[in-house]
Amino acid sequence: MTGINDFVVKFANVNGSGSASANGFFAKALFRMGLTVSPKNIFPSNIQGLPTWFEVRVNDKGYGGRRDGVDLFVAMNPQSYEQDIEEVVPGGYVLYDSTMERFFGRDDITILGIPIARMCAYAYEDPRQRQLFKNVMYLGALAALLDMDAEVVELVIRQKLGGKEKLFEANLKALHMGRDYAHANFECPLPVRVQSVPDAPDRIMMSGNDAAGLGCIYAGATGAAWYPITPSTSLAEAFEGYMLKLRGDGEGAYRGAVVQAEDELAAIGIAVGAGWNGARSFTATSGPGISLMGEFIGLAYFAEVPVVIFDIQRGGPSTGMPTRTQQSDVLACAYASHGDTRHVMLIPNDPRECFEFAAQAFDLAERLQTPVFVLSDLDIGMNDWPIEPLSWDDTRSFDRGKVLDAAALEDVERFGRYLDVDGDGIPYRTIPGTHATKGAYFTRGSSHDAYAGYTEDGQINVENMQRLTRKFDGALDLVPKPEEHRRGSGGDAGLIYFGSTHAAVQEALDQLEAQGFAMNALRLRAFPFTQEVLKFAEEHERVFVLEQNRDAQMRTLLMAEAGIPGEKLVPLLNFDGMPLTATFISDALKTALEVEADGDKPAFRIV
Repeated sequence: MTGINDFVVKFANVNGSGSASANGFFAKALFRMGLTVSPKNIFPSNIQGLPTWFEVRVNDKGYGGRRDGVDLFVAMNPQSYEQDIEEVVPGGYVLYDSTMERFFGRDDITILGIPIARMCAYAYEDPRQRQLFKNVMYLGALAALLDMDAEVVELVIRQKLGGKEKLFEANLKALHMGRDYAHANFECPLPVRVQSVPDAPDRIMMSGNDAAGLGCIYAGATGAAWYPITPSTSLAEAFEGYMLKLRGDGEGAYRGAVVQAEDELAAIGIAVGAGWNGARSFTATSGPGISLMGEFIGLAYFAEVPVVIFDIQRGGPSTGMPTRTQQSDVLACAYASHGDTRHVMLIPNDPRECFEFAAQAFDLAERLQTPVFVLSDLDIGMNDWPIEPLSWDDTRSFDRGKVLDAAALEDVERFGRYLDVDGDGIPYRTIPGTHATKGAYFTRGSSHDAYAGYTEDGQINVENMQRLTRKFDGALDLVPKPEEHRRGSGGDAGLIYFGSTHAAVQEALDQLEAQGFAMNALRLRAFPFTQEVLKFAEEHERVFVLEQNRDAQMRTLLMAEAGIPGEKLVPLLNFDGMPLTATFISDALKTALEVEADGDKPAFRIV
């Protein structure tokens, strides 16, 4: 097989073996050479000992989703040999540690054996170094086999290690050992190889959680409370890191506070309290945390306190698959808490939108005086993605919403915290301490009147709840509109999707079009649903709804909140925890369309 800048390399390692750094060096070196790379870290939820995988797709057409099949497998974990070998495409390659010879049982692939453990045993005395530098050694072999730019590989390692010259020299030794062995024993480069792209577009590589943390900084967030949970922990850590770097006075003081709470209940309580006090505040969690936060979320909704909640979705229910990706918190977030609640949700598709939506979420939360969810997932949050450089308009000002300052309060005869003065459902608020005698109020989670007075008058409660509905409906003019991709004439089948599936969907649509199936698609970016969603559904006889959960949650929300008939919406579901491939999507859609052509209505669930 041959392929220049178009292949998949997959690494099989043992969790806790130090392989993550070397695998990251590999992906970043290819990225520095101007290639489009899509790294995916597939790891277990234990600390160490179980198999872990790292997958890197290189693609010369710019596709960023996963691809089926592996062209070159770096098989460093004997525990997973049997399943790893099955993924290699005919004509592909397996690179492994031949210190102990293995039989792989396939004659349609090429086996590349390097006695890595033996070489490290001779080269290094320290047992830990012997383990760690095995990873760098196979990186050196890959550099030779794939014809990677040696200077770029070394530069990536040097930058990662900072000024630790002794450690860099030790890594360089292992790198050269692997590269020299490959040159001496194999025909280098392989037919599958890379080639630098000198005129590549300007891009950066970062994770969604890192981008969201930076977005919170630019949004002016000063309060963060969180409890560690995969896959959201790195978002709070990123915010803290950027705060320490960008908001210090040089003397140990920082503009902002980050609190690691004792649990998720405390985390959301702290965030809501900070929001009530006028801070732009947030918490970051995942599905189990959303469940625990329900009562405080309801309090913030009913008491009308701004707060931003980042939900980095993972496999569920319960503990589920904590290190696998899903889109299974859609309904949990849309209706979080008990009673009648509806929450604004922003749904990014990559780290760039994580940055942008993080910033926008705080404006929305304060404009609407309500919790706002940013609904990401593990694939976006924890994996690195190549994206256009982030940008920020320095003239942009924060939307603090309807906040009365001291001068405005002087003109108010009687302040009504929940008084709908303008008819848009959004009352005016004050920041505690704004005025010495005016503007103070109770914030009630119990039924209240326009002046925050306690009441059990049913009619007053009805009016208050209707006002909250008007406020939510007003969000339609504020949330990001969906993104439409026109390929067909309409009238036939369309596709609705959201979030991290975007990269695979774009490739799948190209595959379908090449086979004569031109399909329009609409990417949802927010809830509530704007008129564009209804228009798209009306223009197509049948609309497939692609999502990564079992119960077609987004389809349910479209039926309940957009009023789209259920018979028009066909669920297309995957919930195995892995990022989707374009082939999965295009094959499933093509099969369904061919079934429709035969006169049968498709209604299927695919795993």
